[in-house]
Amino acid sequence: MIRKESRLKTRVVRKIQEISPQDWSRVFPKVLESYYFFKTLDESDFGQFSFYYILVYDNDLLVGATSCFLMDYPLDIAVQGGPKRWIDFIKKFAPNILNARTLICGLPMGQGRIGISPEADSRKVVKAICESMERIAREEKAKIIAFKDFNCGYRDLLDPLIDDGFSRIETLPFTDMEIDFASFQEYLKKLSSVSRSGLKRKFKEIDGKVKIDLEVSNSLDEKTLNEAHGLYLQTYHKQEMGIEKLPKDFFENISRNMPQQVKFFLWRIDKKPVAFAFCLVSEGYFIDYYLGFDYSVAYQYHLYSVRFRDMLEWCIKNGIKKYEMGVTAYEAKRRLGFDFIPMYIYAKSRNKLFNPAFKVTCRLLKPENFHPVFQEMRNSKG
Repeated sequence: MIRKESRLKTRVVRKIQEISPQDWSRVFPKVLESYYFFKTLDESDFGQFSFYYILVYDNDLLVGATSCFLMDYPLDIAVQGGPKRWIDFIKKFAPNILNARTLICGLPMGQGRIGISPEADSRKVVKAICESMERIAREEKAKIIAFKDFNCGYRDLLDPLIDDGFSRIETLPFTDMEIDFASFQEYLKKLSSVSRSGLKRKFKEIDGKVKIDLEVSNSLDEKTLNEAHGLYLQTYHKQEMGIEKLPKDFFENISRNMPQQVKFFLWRIDKKPVAFAFCLVSEGYFIDYYLGFDYSVAYQYHLYSVRFRDMLEWCIKNGIKKYEMGVTAYEAKRRLGFDFIPMYIYAKSRNKLFNPAFKVTCRLLKPENFHPVFQEMRNSKG
């Protein structure tokens, strides 16, 4: 259905295939999470999410586009330490006490983005998107509306939402690294002496003493896919954060939809898979998206460090200029030389009477109250 809002019209579709790749790509940022990435999400068994695509038209010309998803969002996702133990205790008796049905602009994984054509009034496009989100949330009985993981480049566009009742929360940063060196040895010279010595010590303990084979491919056969997904699940169950659990068919579908951009890395010892990575790559940009380990040997053979070295060497060999990682494990990434990319969530309760209490809850549960990475970011700026 198409509805008028001022001079703009919005259309909501449940599958991205309901529009053409050309229309979507005309306005959406040229990023690895492209039309075919969303097509993969639609085709995969993500039972925890319902996906929506909001399209904004001006005189039948597409001028804006974004993705949304509906889920029961855990408001305590960033809480750690003693408070986390108390919350977990309370959840034994009230499992859903801090889960809220939420409509989120963005992606379950990766950065949030809004596509806006240069000729459009960006503020009006965002207003039209918000109005569409309000309608979807009302129909789906969502209590909260949010814009998730938007970087600093969206501040001017999204900060006006604060006047409409949204809270802006600095959330866990993403990480990336500029590859401006010609070899792994040259990279090591850029590190602190402590980080460099630590990596060299680990490699000395394993190089020449255990044979770790690496294969890189665009797709996996059924047997290998089962093994790789098993490694991913081991890491998923150990992680402290993350709202998405990847179904196995996600890897099958993305190999079919994005064969030129997908890279699977698989490490074996005595032919047995022990580490796994799913990555996307295009035009000098590399995203290290998901990993997996066999934790019965991961620490013994320093597989995190081996994995990083092999992938960085692959990036250097293939002309990659920027290497992006996601959230968590910040101390390890800091030692490896990654930079922190600030990210923001904008959220509000749809109940105007409850929204003041919701803002207080956001302040209490915001990530910077629990994660030392924010002090690290402030120190780096100072």
